[in-house]
Amino acid sequence: MLNHLFSPKKINQCEIPNRLAVTAMVSNYCNQDGTATDRYIAYHEEKAKGGWGLIITEDYAVNPHAMGYKCIAGLWNDEQIEGHKKLTDTIHQYDSKVFCQIYHAGRQSNSTVNGGVQPVAPSAIPCPWNREIPHELTISEIVQIVGEFGDCALRAKKAGFDGVEIHAGHGYLIAEFMSTYVNKRTDKYGGCLDNRLRFVKEIVENVRQKVGSDYPVTIRFSADEGVPGGRDISESRILAKQFEAWGVDALHVSNGVYGSHNKGTVAPMYIPHAWTIDFAAEIKDIVDIPVFTVNRINDPYMAEGILEMGKADFIGMGRGSLADPALPNKAKNGEFSSIRYCIGCLQGCVGALYTDTPLACLVNPSLGREWELNYTPVSAPKTVVVVGGGPGGLEAARIAAVKGHEVSLYEQKGYLGGQFVSAAYPPSKGEFTTYTAWIIDELDKLGVDIHLNTEVSKELLQEIQPDTIIVATGGTPMLPPIKGIDKPHVSAAEDVLLGNVPTGDKIVIAGGGEVGTETAAHLALQEKEVAVVEMFPTLMKELDSVNRFNLTKILNEYEVKQYTETKVVEILDDGVEVENSQGRFILQADTVVLALGYKPNNTLVNELKTVSDNVVVVGGALKTSNALHAIREGFDAGISIK
Repeated sequence: MLNHLFSPKKINQCEIPNRLAVTAMVSNYCNQDGTATDRYIAYHEEKAKGGWGLIITEDYAVNPHAMGYKCIAGLWNDEQIEGHKKLTDTIHQYDSKVFCQIYHAGRQSNSTVNGGVQPVAPSAIPCPWNREIPHELTISEIVQIVGEFGDCALRAKKAGFDGVEIHAGHGYLIAEFMSTYVNKRTDKYGGCLDNRLRFVKEIVENVRQKVGSDYPVTIRFSADEGVPGGRDISESRILAKQFEAWGVDALHVSNGVYGSHNKGTVAPMYIPHAWTIDFAAEIKDIVDIPVFTVNRINDPYMAEGILEMGKADFIGMGRGSLADPALPNKAKNGEFSSIRYCIGCLQGCVGALYTDTPLACLVNPSLGREWELNYTPVSAPKTVVVVGGGPGGLEAARIAAVKGHEVSLYEQKGYLGGQFVSAAYPPSKGEFTTYTAWIIDELDKLGVDIHLNTEVSKELLQEIQPDTIIVATGGTPMLPPIKGIDKPHVSAAEDVLLGNVPTGDKIVIAGGGEVGTETAAHLALQEKEVAVVEMFPTLMKELDSVNRFNLTKILNEYEVKQYTETKVVEILDDGVEVENSQGRFILQADTVVLALGYKPNNTLVNELKTVSDNVVVVGGALKTSNALHAIREGFDAGISIK
């Protein structure tokens, strides 16, 4: 069924057992001196256990100031080899191969993470995210960095890596030299394409000289940088031919550079699946070496189709491997419904990078904790009651059952998933249902006793006498004292999204956070006339810049009116009176939607503490947050029951 996906293929002399590759992603799991930690090794080992054909480790810095993040790996001195040899020895206990990605962050760094120095670049143009003006490299400094790439590659070989990937994409230093978007030099490293490629050519030659002809050397580059003045596929076709001529063994065709307006490097849920495969296909048509494709490919069937059409030789699934490290083995065994699919939310993976914190995943709370977790069933199972069937409660019930406890879950509503159900209704968020469906199926397999349409009371729990009670009742909508808020044409955003209430043609949404703006987009796609009112200066202030940019595009395209720094004064029968710096005025409305935030729903907690000495409160019932935190807290509560 997946014959192409699970067939081997060679890169140079290295045979990769299947076509599924873990592409390099910043984990921030290493020590600040670039050495490997047990956490980092276990994180990659989990993928090897899961059956990935090739694991490409991320961003090994070629010198101490090449780092774009504080806790990434490095091989800039021989003392670092030993720890990374432990990594490769661990991976080689399984069938997977492991390549080391080597890089220099260039201007896409800052002095707080790179050892306190000014970032460097071909020209003094700051990165749109890091914003420090970089030092323009001199010729002698360029020559030094070229040698450092070669030395780093040789150390990777000594550390037992099966190959190296030179990172020449995503706007990092090599990519900066290749692109007129950043490279404004007029010496031999700037100007015409041959000059702009001189840096990467010298690096490839230096690496090859030091590692030998039979050692796999691949290169990752952006086929289209996706910014004004950036490289596009017309130049990338030339690059591909040149790379092959220089002796590169495989091409990893990616996209993009740093920047909120760029859909390329890590595409969010708003971007179509597998949207870059035609770039890879164009490259594959003109070279005779293997080609990787990547970006928003999260389904084994999708991957098989790409291979079957001949558009690529390997499929990169970076985020797919975070969500479910065992995806290959499950796919090979035909267990597709048991795969925990990436939903493209960016909350844990990309979200962590913005704050330079360790990598996380919304749907996989065990990510990065593999080295410290123990799933062995307990010897003396406890009776566990979970109150609330939202994401936090579901995860608490799942992992408690995995540990062997007798688990019952009580949900007041007639369905499971809590607010995560309505979260799947706005545009481009339909894949959120895959997580909810997955975890409900897991609870069924684990034999968790589920009670829907059941309100938990003190009396009920006195009858059950559980050893542990986990309260995951989430939050309830905030209802500030606005005149007219109780009128019949006023509804909560969740009810509107779920279709529990009808809406008119003219709608005013009070609240311009994530929920309010996504509800606005949902209604605008139904061709309603929608206005959003927000007290703060900007909408969606809690969203990351990439998701904010893409959601704003929908609001603008569908002509959603946006009123910031505006206060709701009164809800009228036919509109909403608002006030801002221009005075008071009325927005006409048939329906008013409330999206003013949530408050913890924890009224039961004190009462339940009289039933059990072990009551744990998680997620929105403890503090208003999001699903990433709720699921993590639910996991922690469930796995910690002794």
